[in-house]
Amino acid sequence: MTPAWTPPAAVLFDRDGTLVVDVPYCDDPAAVRPMPGARRALGMLRASGIPVGVVSNQSGIGRGLLRRSDVDAVNREVERQLGPFATWQVCPHAPGDGCACRKPAPGMVLAAAAELGVPACRVAVIGDIGADVGAAHAAGAIAVLVPTPVTRVEEIQAAPVVAPDLVRAVDHLMYGPFGAAA
Repeated sequence: MTPAWTPPAAVLFDRDGTLVVDVPYCDDPAAVRPMPGARRALGMLRASGIPVGVVSNQSGIGRGLLRRSDVDAVNREVERQLGPFATWQVCPHAPGDGCACRKPAPGMVLAAAAELGVPACRVAVIGDIGADVGAAHAAGAIAVLVPTPVTRVEEIQAAPVVAPDLVRAVDHLMYGPFGAAA
């Protein structure tokens, strides 16, 4: 007998290219546009009582291209358009800074899990590139890749789960391998 599917206790999303259209080094809240299916996917999770959060590399801060206040303003607009998030984790470091939070390092996933009071192994991370999958793996979390045109072929091939869109990614997490709503 196959055991029943258990959905994750929390789901974390990458911001740019996953929840919202990627605008490189975005400092303008007016440029925020949700990705197709983002509202529906988040609504499915919230309706089921599963907390949602964001884990986002924002190297523009560390590179001197963005101010933290600009990133915070964009994040507020994301939340205004897509609803509340139980945790926001932002890595402000440049790629060469050697921090523990910049994806694919596990720091933001672990911090989000701790803030939510959930073991990392019960957290899922949905993202559009290999660094998102890598951060999930490094933290012991579940990973789902939702490719976009910038996702490299080798990232798709290496991902444990690839979903064609956010709704299917959430469906997979809630009901099992492309289960009930497939």
